[in-house]
Amino acid sequence: MKGEGRKTRGVRAYHASRLQPSAFRYALALVAGIAVLSVAMSVLPAAAMAEARIKDIAKVQGVRENELFGYGLVVGLAGTGDRAQVTFTIQAVVSMLKKLGITVPAERLTLKNVAAVMVTAKLPAFAKAGSALDVTVSSMGDATNLQGGTLLITPLQAADGQVYAVAQGPVSIGGFNFEAGGTGEKVQKNHPTVGRVPNGAIVEREPSVDFLKARQLMLVLANPDFTTAVRMAQAVEKSLGADTRAKDASTVEVRVPDSYQSNPVELIAAVENVSLATDMPAKVVVNERTGTIIIGSQVRISTVAVAHSNLSLQIRSELQVSQPAPFSEGQTTVVPRAEVEAREDKTRVNLVSEGVSIGDVIKALNALAVTPRDMISLLQAIKAAGALQGELEII
Repeated sequence: MKGEGRKTRGVRAYHASRLQPSAFRYALALVAGIAVLSVAMSVLPAAAMAEARIKDIAKVQGVRENELFGYGLVVGLAGTGDRAQVTFTIQAVVSMLKKLGITVPAERLTLKNVAAVMVTAKLPAFAKAGSALDVTVSSMGDATNLQGGTLLITPLQAADGQVYAVAQGPVSIGGFNFEAGGTGEKVQKNHPTVGRVPNGAIVEREPSVDFLKARQLMLVLANPDFTTAVRMAQAVEKSLGADTRAKDASTVEVRVPDSYQSNPVELIAAVENVSLATDMPAKVVVNERTGTIIIGSQVRISTVAVAHSNLSLQIRSELQVSQPAPFSEGQTTVVPRAEVEAREDKTRVNLVSEGVSIGDVIKALNALAVTPRDMISLLQAIKAAGALQGELEII
């Protein structure tokens, strides 16, 4: 290429990854060698595959957390609370004082040390009365900082309108927010308008949990799959001798044996520790923003020929001086001059055999020094050609 081998000032260049002959031969040998291993692994029985406990892939239907929320007030702020235009804060303070036997007109109140907040918490399935919960406190008005504040007693209710816990305590924001007066300079760490009260709520009402219906235990898969549901039903029946069947892709029904009628908790503990080989659909997940590629182990490709050309672009800029003619009263000027040259390297066609896993193809492309961005383009092209036996998901 013209100008190659010389050092030129003002040159900007972009070079895509080049295919080296030795690396190319190594990659072809790698694909050919791993193809045999990949085909051999594809016929292994399910028992040789990685297994998972039912406890890690499924939940017992009816055993779940419940969301709690409530409206409260944070007091004791150092002038960083809600301002006068936040009327619901003033109304809440007036209502609270009225319950305490103090009557104050709303127009007479000027509150800078009080902030209206929403309080949220998660109620575990088997929480007992007196148990402590962590709560999150979030500002509703225009308060600038909840640091040093204390949450006043706040009832927390669930979606059914019943109060299940009561929260109160000092708010911890895990940061700070300082602003220099008059200069506009501000230093902030974390989010000062959201904080937590560790163990700040006490459970007052226990949630009702019904995980046995008509002597049946229902298991729900986190990732619905028909094959995994059938394997789960077979594994539980083989291990515990219980009458089990897969109702759909996400639900497995277990009939409680007579030996576990008096203590179904033992049955759940035994079911949770049953292991089985899970199965998931073949999928390739691509994140084009970060160049991340996640490939499932079941992804395969059909016989396909892959060619990926490399482009080398060089832009050379040079400044030239233009002198006016004598006695022309002109001015000396600098004229930029740019020269652009592009070259597309010759590349060979790589034939990938049928049955080779997509992971093996990626290993071969890595040996050829192909970047993740180029891999994404190749995967999209292979999918468009109908050779990718799996789902390609771009996020």
